[in-house]
Amino acid sequence: MDKILAFMRTYFDWFYITTPDISDIIEILILSYVIYKILMWFKSNRAWTLLKGIVLILLFTILASLFQFNTILYILKNVFSIGILAVIILFQPEFRRGLETLGRKKFFDYIMHEDADERKLSDKTIYELIKTVTVLSANRTGALIVIEDKVALGEYIDTGIPVDAVVTNQLLLNIFEHNTPLHDGAVILRNNRVVAATCYLPLSANLSINKELGTRHRAGVGISEVSDSVTLIVSEETGSISIAKGGELYRNLDTESVRNHLELLNQEDGKKKDERRQKDGKRKKKNTEKKTSSGNVKSGKSSDNRKEADSNER
Repeated sequence: MDKILAFMRTYFDWFYITTPDISDIIEILILSYVIYKILMWFKSNRAWTLLKGIVLILLFTILASLFQFNTILYILKNVFSIGILAVIILFQPEFRRGLETLGRKKFFDYIMHEDADERKLSDKTIYELIKTVTVLSANRTGALIVIEDKVALGEYIDTGIPVDAVVTNQLLLNIFEHNTPLHDGAVILRNNRVVAATCYLPLSANLSINKELGTRHRAGVGISEVSDSVTLIVSEETGSISIAKGGELYRNLDTESVRNHLELLNQEDGKKKDERRQKDGKRKKKNTEKKTSSGNVKSGKSSDNRKEADSNER
């Protein structure tokens, strides 16, 4: 081992490289992981095209420096000075989405978690939603119902009219009835209650969405891209039922498929809650075992002391 370390020191000294220690290795691993995640994030959205363009510009800059194209280098230098700001402005939605995705990681959910029962859809709410979209689909009445999950939708709720009512089939049908004050826009649900109506949602810029779909479907996909919400969409033209979740659109669903999607949302929350309960149970079990073992040690010592006292008395 000493020979290997001596060889490494000689090798690094020869190339004027400092000898790495444990902290350097950990730092390299962390940076490698972060760079890998950034590249995967770039590849998953429009920013991948931006990254390829930046690589081409860097290659062109290297060639210009090798051949001493001073004028081109001067132009590129001035372009780079404002290019970073321009990139941030142009790709602000992607950067925001990336930060929101980072904030939805399990680490933050574990530290600042809320009770899953508050977000969980009740069987009554699922029944009322399925009944509502079935009637709206049969009547070809357009609808947009957003179900909030862990990511708060306060900024979109503020764009609508407060309702704060229990989710019922009659209420939702009345809201989306034509020529009523609340029919235009989206309804947002939170904790099994209708929070607001006529809410404005962000439109998705995804080019892969079918051109036949209108603003209602793009709004449903758009809100699912910036949050972990589930959106029920009823088409006014065809009466078809769709669900938007995680930036994906599931079209032409029947009532059983809608039920499965909504129940799957509850199952995901239930799994996380069960995991927390198991961890808490294991932690409590360890604490009780420690207390029991310490109590046994103390009782053993006290019994030994009694034996010694009895022998002395004898």
